[in-house]
Amino acid sequence: MSDLDTVVRRRHSTRMFLPDKPVPPELLDEALTLAMRAPSNSNVQPWRLFLATGARRERLAGALAAAVRADPPPAMGIPESHSHLRRQLGALVYGAMGVAREDTAGRWNAQLRNWDFFHAPVAGIVCMHQDLGFADAIGVGMFLQTLLLALTDRGLDTCMQVSTALYPEVAREQLGIPAELTVLCGICIGYADPTFPANFIDIPRNAVTDNVVVYDD
Repeated sequence: MSDLDTVVRRRHSTRMFLPDKPVPPELLDEALTLAMRAPSNSNVQPWRLFLATGARRERLAGALAAAVRADPPPAMGIPESHSHLRRQLGALVYGAMGVAREDTAGRWNAQLRNWDFFHAPVAGIVCMHQDLGFADAIGVGMFLQTLLLALTDRGLDTCMQVSTALYPEVAREQLGIPAELTVLCGICIGYADPTFPANFIDIPRNAVTDNVVVYDD
């Protein structure tokens, strides 16, 4: 198994971080510098990333929590045609946390941790210019995957989040995100809490043939 294979298999979504274990700035800078090598359409390099630590991170999380409590979100952007996949993932994650399906309060409290970035010491908002399109969104995705793997290789843990994009104006206000940037998602960076059971679940993946068609005639 190559080093790349090992890093790809090690990367997973962490849903509880150690809030008092900071991310060394030099490791973050190394990973970001490497991620900047990601390919993009016409070298547009469409990704824009806003990271917050310390007091700014706390203000961002606090403002998001207030917004969520004032206006709870709809289902997290998953269309009905694919919602069964979200339910399957929820059963694994909440099951690992010991939260029963009928425990509405327990599930809501667990969901609220999304907007506290799962206690990660580094919270991020990912954006792209509003004039750009699908091809450029693919470039953002390649940047993010490269970043996740670079962070994993340096012993850091991560989680990508759709939840923060449900409240883009909060992110704009707290991080000074310009109006011309579209808020795409959030990112958590830190060190996984080793006592949190949901950090160790094995999320299944489809067989290659479920997603890929190869023609050889």
